[in-house]
Amino acid sequence: MTINQRLMTADELFRLPDDGLRHELVRGELRTMAPTGWEHGCETGEMTASLVPFVREHQLGRVATGEPGFRLATDPDTVRAPDVAFVRRDRLPAGEAARGYFRGAPDLAVEVISPNDLYTEVDEKVSEWLDHGTQLVFVVNPRRQTVAAHRPGQPIRILTIEDMLDGEDVVPGWTFPVHALFADE
Repeated sequence: MTINQRLMTADELFRLPDDGLRHELVRGELRTMAPTGWEHGCETGEMTASLVPFVREHQLGRVATGEPGFRLATDPDTVRAPDVAFVRRDRLPAGEAARGYFRGAPDLAVEVISPNDLYTEVDEKVSEWLDHGTQLVFVVNPRRQTVAAHRPGQPIRILTIEDMLDGEDVVPGWTFPVHALFADE
C-alpha cells in the first residue's frame, strides 16, 4: 500500500495560524521548531541593533528580523527563515510583491544556533542559503563563542571573540566586534 503524503505550499504555510512555534518549509515538508530562548534573542538583538542604523544611514537596503520567510524554491516549495536578514536596496520588493514571503534569498543571512539545533540542520540551511544566492552567511555559535562566515565557493572563516565581523562587499563598511554578541550585560 502506498501512502501519498501531500506536500505543503508556501501559501499554505503563510496562512498557518500563529501557534507560538517557528515553521519553515523544506521541499514541501513542514518543519516545526520551538521558540528561541533568551540568549538567542539577545544575540540576534545585538546584531540587529548594529546593522539597522548602519544600513539606514548608508541607504544600503533593509534589515529584517523575527525570522522572515524567504521563498527559495517552488514546486515543491522551500521557505527558510533566518534570524536576521539583509537585502540590498536594488533587490527590495515593492507593492504587492512585498507581501508574503520574499522571493529569493537574502544577500546576508544570520543564523544563531539554539541549544536544540543540530549542527547538521544548520549546515543544511547554510548550504541552501548559499545555493540560492545568499552572498554571506554568519552562523553565531553561543556555546563556542564564535561566528562562522560562509561565502559561496570560499573556505569557512571562524571568528572568535577577539575578531570583528565585516560586511565585506555585501554590507560595505559595516563591522561589529564578535565579543559584543556574547556580552553578559
